[in-house]
Amino acid sequence: MAPCTPGSEQLQSSAAPVVNNKWAFSARSTGLRTPMLLPAPPPRLLLGLPRHRSSTHPASLRETDTQRTIRIHKMIRKITYSLGRHVSAVACGTTQVRRFLHGAYFKIQPPVQEALMEGRPVVALESTIITHGMTYPQNLSMAREVEEIVTTNGAVPATVGILKGRIHVGLTDEELEFLASSKNVVKVSRRDLPYILSQGLSGGTTVSGTMIAAHKAGIPVFVTGGIGGVHRGGENTLDVSADLTELGRTPVAVISAGVKSILDIGRTLEYLETQGVCVAAFGESREFPAFFSRQSGFQAPYHVRDEEEAAELIASALGLGLSSGVLIAVPCPQERAASGQVIEEAIQQALSKARSKGITGKELTPFMLQKLNELTDGKSLDSNLALIQNNARVGSCIAVALSKLQKARRKGKLPQRKDTTPPQPVVIGGINVDFIAKAQNPVILGGGQTNAGRVRRTFGGVGRNLADCLSRLGWTPLFLSAVGKDEHSESILHYCHHMVSQFKENLCQAPLVCIDGNVPLSTIQYVCQLAREHQLAVCYEPTDENKASKPFLSDSWKALTYISPNLQELRAINRTLGNPLPAELPSRLEDVVQTAMALARPLLAHLRCVVVTLGTHGVLLCGKSLGGSISLRPGAHEQTAAASLCATHYPAIHNSREQIVNVSGAGDSLMAGILAGMLAKHDTDTCVRMGLLAASLSLRSYEPISPEISTSSVSQEQVKSRRWPEVKVWKMD
Repeated sequence: MAPCTPGSEQLQSSAAPVVNNKWAFSARSTGLRTPMLLPAPPPRLLLGLPRHRSSTHPASLRETDTQRTIRIHKMIRKITYSLGRHVSAVACGTTQVRRFLHGAYFKIQPPVQEALMEGRPVVALESTIITHGMTYPQNLSMAREVEEIVTTNGAVPATVGILKGRIHVGLTDEELEFLASSKNVVKVSRRDLPYILSQGLSGGTTVSGTMIAAHKAGIPVFVTGGIGGVHRGGENTLDVSADLTELGRTPVAVISAGVKSILDIGRTLEYLETQGVCVAAFGESREFPAFFSRQSGFQAPYHVRDEEEAAELIASALGLGLSSGVLIAVPCPQERAASGQVIEEAIQQALSKARSKGITGKELTPFMLQKLNELTDGKSLDSNLALIQNNARVGSCIAVALSKLQKARRKGKLPQRKDTTPPQPVVIGGINVDFIAKAQNPVILGGGQTNAGRVRRTFGGVGRNLADCLSRLGWTPLFLSAVGKDEHSESILHYCHHMVSQFKENLCQAPLVCIDGNVPLSTIQYVCQLAREHQLAVCYEPTDENKASKPFLSDSWKALTYISPNLQELRAINRTLGNPLPAELPSRLEDVVQTAMALARPLLAHLRCVVVTLGTHGVLLCGKSLGGSISLRPGAHEQTAAASLCATHYPAIHNSREQIVNVSGAGDSLMAGILAGMLAKHDTDTCVRMGLLAASLSLRSYEPISPEISTSSVSQEQVKSRRWPEVKVWKMD
């Protein structure tokens, strides 16, 4: 029997389902298991009347068959109308996408269409970089490589372009090659879309044009190289990129390497603020990147440390229904970034040439990028390729995280909010009583003569030192150690009273567990087993060359997160694992760094970071880099496919020979300072420099851990107030 629609004169049997054709959706379009049907209730329930007319009712109260039919029909119309409104609200997004798919001006490739329908992560990519940013065939190989990176990291690439007057969301390889090799394609922004489509032309979409297509297709994440902005001298020429206004009115998250450094970055950030665009730097720093280089001299209003935080930010913006977009600024990988000074000098030369040739408007950016490539001998292009690839890795990880978050929210499985109580780390290690004797005279008299001097009692042990320093830096650790019952035990407990945890948190709930080489092998293996079972972040301090290899005698070490060996200890660890060893350890800094990188490389298959202490040479961080810097944050989600390996060297703070009075706790202070910064969620540079400050103070103290170490003497503010030597980065892949 045919379904009844509003306005029809046919009445359905009470046993037949009533369906309003206008609002009936298939299971595929609404996400429902079955089509939405409404069983028609019996007339008794609809009208509140008995099923049959009684002969005892007055004629005036009786309904004719026609009246009954009309009343039932009106009720059915009300119910189907109400049902239609409900289903319409549920399926609104889907119907919009479906109408979009079949529009005259749009075409979505089947893989992209399927991913959108199934709620899988999709990443939009622009095509102006293909048509106007690079020459053929380099542009084609770059486009293919970027799509491959997106696919490798779990998302579906959707390159947007215009072919013969139609917007394509997702391009075949033949279509990519057509855009890459064509000479007369147009650069298409918002203002150009109506004309280009009406004339049946082809072109590459800018950031603005791509955002429009992505939003209409329902793609929330878009990856590009760098956005446009306010041109230098824009206060006079009013030359402002349409990318900025598009970000102010189109709710799409744009992942880029900041703003092209040929532009006025300060005014661009001000303009974005006026447009209501949420801007956040990605990674461990708020420094706003300048496309080719990591530093612009400007700070982003906010920063997100990883893809999960970025996904939360984007989800919040979308959930609020704001009409503006989000800009996530990802710095170029440090090992591939160009020198800011070199780029600036080249920019000034290129600007001068552009003015002399009268080049303005949308032709200016391609001209500038080409000139920069020539003036820097290809260095700017190398940085350009690196940042595009890095943005694709980061952007696809963000899209995957956002997709998971949205699915969890639809299922009502929201992640629980984090406890606001400061986390308490756990330290497991040795505690010693040290006696230090120092003669008053520099020359020791022989022949049985008495040498005047001074004996000092101090409290040491690597575990105790770590716990002591962490406590002074504001983290009350739970310190686990073996203490003997002798004349010194009471003095130890009295001296360490400030380290006793008030909460005694369970080991399995600790945000960080530190363990040193003094601990018995069975205890180390037990802690590593707990780490596997409960995803604990564990830091191992090797203590000395003979004890360094304890966790590496079995597979226990693969559960560790960080280790902090010196070069000798790192060599001993590799000897235990059967890895190749250098014939001898070098002393020249450049050779030391290369040796440390070679010895750390095999460990990074399982460890997050190897912190190699280099004494007077400072410290070398070897680890996984995402977004251009090594992340130390415990518990951060690992994206193996998106991460690369690099090493970063931080020079030590200079102390004269006269200032150094004790070296026994400097290394422990260094690691404790780094861990304290990490627990406070500071960026990597700040963490390491907090460690260097703590080590410098302990070198000038008679105690292994300087009593001067505190939250004021070793802090983010202290780090920012000092001038630091430049760090160097090496790629390890």
